[in-house]
Amino acid sequence: MKALQYSEYGPSSVLHVVDVDEPQPGPGQVRVRVRAVGINPFDWKVRSGAFGDTTPTRLPVIPHGDVSGVVDAVGPAAAGAGEGVAPKVGEEVFGVAAGGGAAEFAVLKFWVAKPAGMSFEEAAGLPGVVEAAGRSLTLLGLDKGQTIVVNGAAGGVGIAATQLAVARGATVIGTASERNHEFLRSLGAVPVTYGEGLVDRVRAVAPQGVDLALDTAGRGAVADLITLTGVPANVVSLVDFDAPKLGARVTDGSEGRAWDTLREAADLYHQGRFTMPVERVFPFADAAAAHDLSQSGHVRGKVILVP
Repeated sequence: MKALQYSEYGPSSVLHVVDVDEPQPGPGQVRVRVRAVGINPFDWKVRSGAFGDTTPTRLPVIPHGDVSGVVDAVGPAAAGAGEGVAPKVGEEVFGVAAGGGAAEFAVLKFWVAKPAGMSFEEAAGLPGVVEAAGRSLTLLGLDKGQTIVVNGAAGGVGIAATQLAVARGATVIGTASERNHEFLRSLGAVPVTYGEGLVDRVRAVAPQGVDLALDTAGRGAVADLITLTGVPANVVSLVDFDAPKLGARVTDGSEGRAWDTLREAADLYHQGRFTMPVERVFPFADAAAAHDLSQSGHVRGKVILVP
């Protein structure tokens, strides 16, 4: 089968399409014919060698874990995330690959049924960002009626966190550039511009105060978010690993994953209350350009690859 692969760390030019053997599903897994693959920042950070000796993989690498596709083989005792029912061959699903997902076939370890009406490209953009958003909101202990600031609300995780928080009954203040403000309003958030003066802008739209804050974008915002919440532990960052020095918390998934949130997002999609914009779709042959676009930081939603 055809797969995307790199055999050395470096710029996006290290990505190549190669021929490899088809994977086989093990216990608790399914294999899908891949229809689309989502790109997350983690993917190009690993590819670049940014994690050094901590990089959780060995070369050569078939990258990307977020996948949508059609089930074509089922391993023993396979059941999806929060589903409890084994899928059938031919079922359309999205989920997380057990190994590399950027290939014509991939083995999934967590998955849910793809909602009717959701494109494969949309579905491939969901797993990683939805899990990270759900995990972060759980760590924060978000309750109905609370006010939360989502820093970087127009990025993948920010979009997911905003919609999940709104659905759970919270008031969401989302930071983004002005070009994304109308989009954030469509998600049910109150938009504010990020950068210098953030504290004053948030207080102007939330005079009642802020309970919690989620940092998905970095940009040195943690100190401002602590000022807004008044409690350092009420701030969680997915990207600023110096946040604990200020008393805030960081989540990287090592404390446990929230894959059941995939089902929540799928249910909200059925209700017309969840969306994930697709910025652009690239074929595997143009994976380098896709990585470069994702890495540029000027993306609303997700960049997607297709075989």
